Amino acid sequence: MVARRQRFGVGQQGRIWHSPAGGLWLSAAFPWSATPSAAPLALAASVGLALQLERLGLRPRIKWPNDLLLEGRKLAGVLPRVRWRGTAIRWAQVGVGLNGVNRVPAGAIGLAEALARRLGGPAHRRRFHPGAIPARLEPLVLAGLSWAAAQVDAAECIRREAEARLWVPADGWTHDHRRWQVRGLSLSGGLLLQRGEARRTLLRF
Repeated sequence: MVARRQRFGVGQQGRIWHSPAGGLWLSAAFPWSATPSAAPLALAASVGLALQLERLGLRPRIKWPNDLLLEGRKLAGVLPRVRWRGTAIRWAQVGVGLNGVNRVPAGAIGLAEALARRLGGPAHRRRFHPGAIPARLEPLVLAGLSWAAAQVDAAECIRREAEARLWVPADGWTHDHRRWQVRGLSLSGGLLLQRGEARRTLLRF
């Protein structure tokens, strides 16, 4: 399902956001498993999208647990849900919001600007790159999610690919009002932190 715009989108922790026309706001469902080797859904989807963006010559980074950044600014968000029937998974549902030619808030970036800058386009046309219109973004996102669906039992592959693209703050990760060093990702998609001898694994909430 694709929406032209969203006025009452729901994101991480139930946050509400407005998604204007010009971006891609998509929700997709596909089979998923609950085997011990199952990959973390959020990271699988994030890696799949990152691979598609890299084909455009971009260098996205995954901000744990569910954002994609370009040049340190938010380009896309991924909202995963696993739908259960009793103790069995019915399917995976993934919502994706990807900035294209829409206006973006402070701290975000549109794909139009990123593509125009890479190609040396003039500043006044950076919001209107033809490669960033929703009709071009939809097959890109669906290809990324299809790749993720094919990696359902490849947890180590997803961990490795996500870790290679992981955004790590230069001054460390803030947790419990303290700064921690990021040491990577666990097979289940947790963020591995270390502070002196202390270690923590942050799990996606």
